[in-house]
Order: sequence, then structure tokens, then C-alpha cells
Amino acid sequence: MIKSVIFDFGNVLVDWNPAYLFLPYFGGDEDKCRFFTDNVCNREWFTRMDSGETMDVCVADLQKKYPQYAEPIAMFRDRWFDMCHGDLPGMLDIIQGLKAKGVGVYGLTNWPAETFEEARHRFKTIGNIDNYVVSSSVKLAKPDPAIYQVLLSKYNLKPQECVFIDDRKDNVDAAKALGMEGIVYPGSAQELLPILNSVLVKREI
Repeated sequence: MIKSVIFDFGNVLVDWNPAYLFLPYFGGDEDKCRFFTDNVCNREWFTRMDSGETMDVCVADLQKKYPQYAEPIAMFRDRWFDMCHGDLPGMLDIIQGLKAKGVGVYGLTNWPAETFEEARHRFKTIGNIDNYVVSSSVKLAKPDPAIYQVLLSKYNLKPQECVFIDDRKDNVDAAKALGMEGIVYPGSAQELLPILNSVLVKREI
């Protein structure tokens, strides 16, 4: 019986993409932007912040390694919200619809500490999720199974009663390994809703 839905935040509730910030910086040159986001300000680097290291420390470390990119590296910290293009359409309606049906709604996100409180006020989707675990606050990041266990323990959730939604397959696979239902976010609320509804049928079983 499914009782709870757990949402990732970035690229499930909020449109987040480093290219929104860095493509204009590199004059619209997609190759230069892609090289920078793949090799300099890449996922391995910003996962350090998601895991609880401060932005100042991580920026300083990377600037020492890539001094030729000191300016755009600093932009990751100083203009972080320029990488966000708002709530993803339709996702607030899904959250509110679940709440109206009595389904538990939770969040599990990889997110840097310095920007999270502002994000809660900027984005209605995030602001409508009252129960969540943020990676930087527990110094763990998905897909580490330990962060899922933190959420389950904090809110007394049973994995077999949860469905987890994330845009990254590795994060969804980690949730499935713990016994949850898992959905890789298909790209829009319109596509997600029938998939989610088919899983929620198990609420009645």
C-alpha cells in the first residue's frame, strides 16, 4: 500500500541548469559552456557542496585548480539562482492534489546549504513541501543509501509504502534497492501524472 510520495527538488520541482548561467557568460558558445560544466564546475565538484562543504571553500579550491576560470567559478556561488528558471509547470498542482487525497508528501534533495532557505521562499513547489531532508544539512548526498534511511527514520516511513521521484536514474535505483517504488521523472508534469497515478493505485491494495 503506497502512502507517501517523495520528491527530488532540482529538475523535478524546479528547473535548474548551470547552462542558464554559463552559456551567456561564454557568449553563447555551447562547446565552451559544455566543456566548463563537464570538466570544471561539474557534478563531482558541486556534490561537495550538496554534501555540506561550504561554497566559499569549494569555490576557492576550484579557483586554485583552474585560475583561468576564476570568474565563472565565483559566479556559481554569487549568481546561483541564475541557474534556476522557476517552478516546473504543473508540479505544484500534483503536490496539492496528493495532499488533498491524504497522500504523504516528502522531499529528499541534494542542495547546497547557502541557497536552500531562499529557495523555499522563491519556489512555491518547494515551499509546499513541509517534510524533507536536505543533503547539505545531513552531510550525505544521493545516491548514498544512508540519506534515504535518514528520511525514512526521521518521518517513520516504511520503504514499501513510498514512491520516490527523481530526474536521475542512479538516485531512483538507490531508492528501489531499499524497497521503494521508483519513478525517473519523465520531463513534464503531464507525462508524470499518469505514471504516478498507476503507482498510487497500489494505495488501495
